[in-house]
Amino acid sequence: MKRLLQALLIVACLIGILSAKDERILIEAEEAVKLIGKPGVIFVSGDDETAFENGHIRGSVSMYAHHLHHADIMGRLECEPLFMCPKTAEHYIGAHGIDNDTLVIAYDNFRGPNATGVYMYFKSFGHDKVLILNGGVEAIKKIDPNQQEYNKLKKEARKVKKAYKKAKKAGNKEEYKKLKVKYAELKKEMKKLEPKLLIQRGKKIVDLGHHLHAVLPPESEAKIEEKHYHIDEKKIRYDLIAGKEEVYKAVQDRLKNGDKSKYVIIDTRGMIEIIGERKMDNVARGGHIPTSKFIEWKNFTDFKNKKSFRSLKEMQEVFDKYGVTKDKTIYAYCHVGAGRSTEIITALKLLGYENVKVYTGSWDEWGNDMNLPIRR
Repeated sequence: MKRLLQALLIVACLIGILSAKDERILIEAEEAVKLIGKPGVIFVSGDDETAFENGHIRGSVSMYAHHLHHADIMGRLECEPLFMCPKTAEHYIGAHGIDNDTLVIAYDNFRGPNATGVYMYFKSFGHDKVLILNGGVEAIKKIDPNQQEYNKLKKEARKVKKAYKKAKKAGNKEEYKKLKVKYAELKKEMKKLEPKLLIQRGKKIVDLGHHLHAVLPPESEAKIEEKHYHIDEKKIRYDLIAGKEEVYKAVQDRLKNGDKSKYVIIDTRGMIEIIGERKMDNVARGGHIPTSKFIEWKNFTDFKNKKSFRSLKEMQEVFDKYGVTKDKTIYAYCHVGAGRSTEIITALKLLGYENVKVYTGSWDEWGNDMNLPIRR
C-alpha cells in the first residue's frame, strides 16, 4: 500500500509539472531532487563525457550537446534543419532509456549552454516533456546534505595531508604518524559517504553503431534499458529551428533594411571567433554572418549564484540594449547550433519572445559553404 501511494504521488507530481497552461522551461533543484531515480524520469547531462565521468546526477545519462548535430567534414547536415535524421535520433534517444512518455530533465555543470542544447534537441522533435535543471550539478550539490558533509571531510583531509607532509619534511616522526592515521580515518569516512551522494562518478559506454555511442551510468548506479522512441514528423517543431537558406534570406533583408528589418541575427560566440582569429572543427573560414548582432551567451548565465540564467529583468535589459524586440523573427547561432545559441534562444523564450529560432548548422555549416557571405 505504501509503495502504491508513493507511485501515485510521483504520477501526481509529474502531472503537476507538465500540465501548466504556460510552457514551462525550468525546474529548480529542490523540486528536481525528488525525481531522481523515479520511474518515467531521466536526467540527461549535456556536458562532455569527461565531465559526466567526473560527476553526474545519480542514474543520469549523457548526451553531449556539441555532438547532437551530425555534420560531415564540410559541415553538411544530412537532414537540415533537423539536429539529426529522425531514424537516427529515434535509435539514439531510445538507447538512453527514453521513450515518448519520459520526462527528460536536461542539465549541465550549471552554466546553461549544454543543458539548453539537450532541451532544444528534444523540443525540436516534438518532445514536450522536457525541462532544464536551473543550476545543474552545482544546484544539486548545494542541497545534498551528504555532499555537504563529504565536502567538510575533504577539506579537513587536505589540511591534514598538508600537515603530515610538513611534519615528515621536518623529521617529526611521531607527529607524522599521528596525522597519517587521522588522514586515513577521514578518507575512510569519505568512502562511506560516496555511495550516498546524489552526484556520482563513472560512466559506461555502449556502441550504437553508425558512429554513435551511448554514455550511461555504471551498473552500480542504475540499469538503463533501451526503449522504443518514435518521432512523429508532423509534430517536429520547425518553428524552433532554421536552416541556412532561411538565415540567408534574413541576411539579405537586413542588408537592405538594416535594423528596420523584421529579422535579427545573433552571434552568441566570443569575439575571438567572431573576428575569425579562432577556427574550430576544421571549419574552412573564420568570421561571422553579415549583419549579426554580437551578444555573447555569457550575458545570460548567473555566474555569481551558479544558476543557468540571470533574472528576467537583467536578461531583458541586455536584449533591450541591442534592440532585440518581440516583433522580430530572431535567429541565433554559435559553432554547432546546440549550446551557446540555444542558451540565448531559451533566454528569449523565458522572456516571452515567440518568433525565435536556432540556426542548427551554425558556423560549422556556414563557414564551410563558400557560396555564403562572411564578415571578419
